[in-house]
Amino acid sequence: MTSWQKILKNSITSPEEIARCLGGDPQEIRLVAETYPLRINAYYLNLIQKTGLPLFRQAVPDIRELTDTEGMVDPLAEEKLSPVANLVHKYPDRALFLVCHECAMYCRFCTRKRKVGTPEMVISEQSIERGFNYLYNTPEIKEVLLSGGDPLLLSDRKLEYILTRLRKIPSIEVIRIGTRVPCTLPMRITCELVDMLKKFHPLYINTHFNHPAEITAEATLACTRLADAGIPLGCQTVLLKGVNDDARTIYRLMRKLLAMRVKPYYLFQADLTRGTSHFRTRIETGLDIMQHLIGHLSGMAVPTFALDAPGGGGKIPLTPDYIKKCDEVLEFTTYRGTSCLYPNR
Repeated sequence: MTSWQKILKNSITSPEEIARCLGGDPQEIRLVAETYPLRINAYYLNLIQKTGLPLFRQAVPDIRELTDTEGMVDPLAEEKLSPVANLVHKYPDRALFLVCHECAMYCRFCTRKRKVGTPEMVISEQSIERGFNYLYNTPEIKEVLLSGGDPLLLSDRKLEYILTRLRKIPSIEVIRIGTRVPCTLPMRITCELVDMLKKFHPLYINTHFNHPAEITAEATLACTRLADAGIPLGCQTVLLKGVNDDARTIYRLMRKLLAMRVKPYYLFQADLTRGTSHFRTRIETGLDIMQHLIGHLSGMAVPTFALDAPGGGGKIPLTPDYIKKCDEVLEFTTYRGTSCLYPNR
């Protein structure tokens, strides 16, 4: 058993352990954990102990998860958009392929908290085979995103098998992997894993950091190994109340991401997932943050603020309003708030 596997195996899953190490009401934690799974590995536990509430809120069950009356079980209509189990075909040329049912840490804001880490999510050799068959028989799909759960919790051998099978499908041009492992269990990014992954270019990885405190020496090493292997890295941050819902925190996070060669990709408005309403901010909060980023931060470090439309409508960009009038002359304000004109003929 490797070091990352030992860390994962020894994760905290007991409400009593959580209360002892981090505080909180073990009875309330137990009530929540009976519905939504609990796992905090030793690496992320140490970060919580150093940082406090912003990371605590992401990892520790909150009784409000059970009292949410606003959220939807499946806000993105993934189940309705699944022609076969664990494969979501929402966009014409892309598919989401769920290949792992567990995560290194169960985030309390997860959009798939209805099933990730629970018996509701059944992934087997048979279900993966059905996914391969659908992809092979649907040549309009040019790009596949592996997700879950977290695909990088699969063994190197299993992941290599999946990637090999995908590369044998002639119509698939690009493979992406969605993973939070560089943030929550960075020691999983071993040299052996990276040597295997780089055989499958063009391969992209989108990871997920929400707070500057998550960017540690270990996380930087993990991302450096991936970047040095020629794997482009992007980050999909979620805007979370009480975690990162202020411009200074997001500014610091974006700068740190870019410094370790991770391109800020999306800043997401939190999904309407049941059990997560206490995390959701108003849209204006995100727009205000974007106004503090645009022009004040390198364009390379500015993400797209977006929401994933309920009911499977897809990702919609949300941008601050700079345009006053668009006619023969475009009237707009600059990022500094000054008026400007541009001929539109």
